[in-house]
Amino acid sequence: MRQAFLVMAGAALTLGLAGCGSEKSGEFTTPEGGKGEYTIDEKSGETRMTITSKEGKATLRSGADVPLSLPEGFSLFPGSKVVTNTVVDQPDGKGTLVSFEAAAPAEKVIAHYRDEAKAAGFAIELELTTNGTTMLGAQRKEDGTTLSVTASNGETTTGQIIFGTKKAG
Repeated sequence: MRQAFLVMAGAALTLGLAGCGSEKSGEFTTPEGGKGEYTIDEKSGETRMTITSKEGKATLRSGADVPLSLPEGFSLFPGSKVVTNTVVDQPDGKGTLVSFEAAAPAEKVIAHYRDEAKAAGFAIELELTTNGTTMLGAQRKEDGTTLSVTASNGETTTGQIIFGTKKAG
């Protein structure tokens, strides 16, 4: 699942950048032979994509106005602004990638997610600060849900939250 999520998220970013041109929809074939189609909304810039492969159907929505749906127990850091929200649903799970800006130091943003992760039953597996960027990695063993948060200090703190959730069954 993680590989397909990353492929779709990367494709959404590429299409979003290409969205500045004239091509607002199209079809494509993945390197593995899957068939896909995408549309870019002219007004909102939202990208929608569907890929059908031998594993099943995966869908993606990406844009600043895509409704935010974080796992239970998690919230956007108070006062943050969502830059883009990418949601991928596929046969074996769901992936969420939220890029945001916050008017607080990276360390405070990470502390918010560390506290929420611990309260939601996640084990913290990685915490690292280097050159103004703080990273947090965690996993909830009972269901395999993973969390990765990165926050970087600057004029405004920029960050990303990534959740990977496996479907039961």
